[in-house]
Amino acid sequence: MTFRTILPMLAITVAVTSVKLAAAQEPDKKPPQPPGQTGHLEVPGDPFIKVPRSAQPTSPGARLSRDGYVSVQVNVDDNGQNIVGDAANEPSIAVDPTNPNRMVIGWRQFDTIYNNFRQAGWAYTHDDGQTWTFPGVIEPGIFRSDPVLDADADGNFYYLSLTSSGYEYWCHLFKSTDGGVSWDSGTYAYGGDKEWFVIDRTDGIGRGNVYSYWTQYWSICYPGHFTRSTDDGQTFEPCIQVAANPNWGTMAVGPDGELYVCGDGFVVAKSSNAQDPNQAVQWDFYRVVSLDGGLVFGGGPNPGGLLGQAWIAVDHSDGPTRGNVYLLASVDPPGPDPMDLMFSRSTDGGYTWSSPIRVNDDANDFAYQWFGTMAVAPNGRIDVIWNDTRDDQGGYDSELYYACSEDGGQTFSANQAVTPPFDPHLGWPQQNKLGDYYDMISDNGGARVAYAATFNGEQDVYYVHIQQGCVGDLDGDGNTDQADLGILLADWGCSGGDCPGDLDGDGDTDQADLGILLADWGCGT
Repeated sequence: MTFRTILPMLAITVAVTSVKLAAAQEPDKKPPQPPGQTGHLEVPGDPFIKVPRSAQPTSPGARLSRDGYVSVQVNVDDNGQNIVGDAANEPSIAVDPTNPNRMVIGWRQFDTIYNNFRQAGWAYTHDDGQTWTFPGVIEPGIFRSDPVLDADADGNFYYLSLTSSGYEYWCHLFKSTDGGVSWDSGTYAYGGDKEWFVIDRTDGIGRGNVYSYWTQYWSICYPGHFTRSTDDGQTFEPCIQVAANPNWGTMAVGPDGELYVCGDGFVVAKSSNAQDPNQAVQWDFYRVVSLDGGLVFGGGPNPGGLLGQAWIAVDHSDGPTRGNVYLLASVDPPGPDPMDLMFSRSTDGGYTWSSPIRVNDDANDFAYQWFGTMAVAPNGRIDVIWNDTRDDQGGYDSELYYACSEDGGQTFSANQAVTPPFDPHLGWPQQNKLGDYYDMISDNGGARVAYAATFNGEQDVYYVHIQQGCVGDLDGDGNTDQADLGILLADWGCSGGDCPGDLDGDGDTDQADLGILLADWGCGT
């Protein structure tokens, strides 16, 4: 079943100023289930069955390359092997801002595809994503779903995860102070279905604040669906409501500590004072933004889930685009085309918004651009990734695509496929979906992406670093090294000192010359 939200064609509608909401009321009556949501409920349909990893067969862990972009499988065993018969989907990624070699990816872990009981899986890397360690799940035997990860300014990792009992959903926030190797016992964080959270990493009074919101349906504190922690996630304030009640979206903190929340219907709500621990959260205003279509639940390549959520991001650069606010989503547009990736921007702090533009540049009116995801680099570059079916006419085989904007979202680059194609209908773990979202973090060197795919014939989680400026890893082994230099020399038809590759003039063509090339190309190893 397809669930559409019909949007106004105007870019801006009614504003609500100085909306102050009281603490959440006690639950009085559970809301009716929205249309089209039956398959979306995050509840355990099967009992937990322990499936020892050591008893499961293995196959080679997937490492794939397309045009120099290398995808590395994350959910692998201690020997780097794929675990046959399990499933991993709906990944979220966090990067240590003090050391980007340290990253954590979390996902919904199904120990067997014959059981829909899922847990909070995770893996970490301390070598820039070349290898990953998958220790298992945060709480073995505890039902968990909808993983969302972030890192604070000091390099601590946080993992927000949902659990449920009937229609009552709630979340716990887990913290890791050792680079994702281990986690604490978790902090109760209220919560509900399709929760999201963000941590303030600015230097303002809100530094370290944790903000979380979720879909108001099925929450343990309905009708409230927002909470805040002002003590680094140790405790959370009682639930309140967000202006205009957005859901199925994300959050972003601006360069001055302002908070933005977006969701279905393409509502954007803003709070300037959420950063102040001594004030109750107020919503300055909200806007309804046109993206020339609506979000889609179910059908096509992801029958049992969302085909993408709403994404909001803010520019933290020091240039003329600082403070710009961006909104992106995969939407069902008017006409026969089932899905496009649409984008809008605000240059005045979310008060007014541009007319929507289409990011995908295909001429195929029957292609899905689904799981659209966005992030902004510190230098202001906007990165966008999505799954695309343009090369499978009439089918659902998808490739991960990438585009970026260097001019504050006025235009986007030519679309580029960065993975081989995969069939999203493979490996369903008693749920006919690949999850509900991907995730991405951008730095000046490129986009760090966590995504799910079926290259092994089952659902697995992958990491790819979409570098800017060059692709130095020419042999696709995850390293830019002497072997890649050899490929360059072969292309140039020379070797040794008698070659244009001897860039430093020392008589040898070696790693030092490769370093010079990488610097010229604007990227590293």
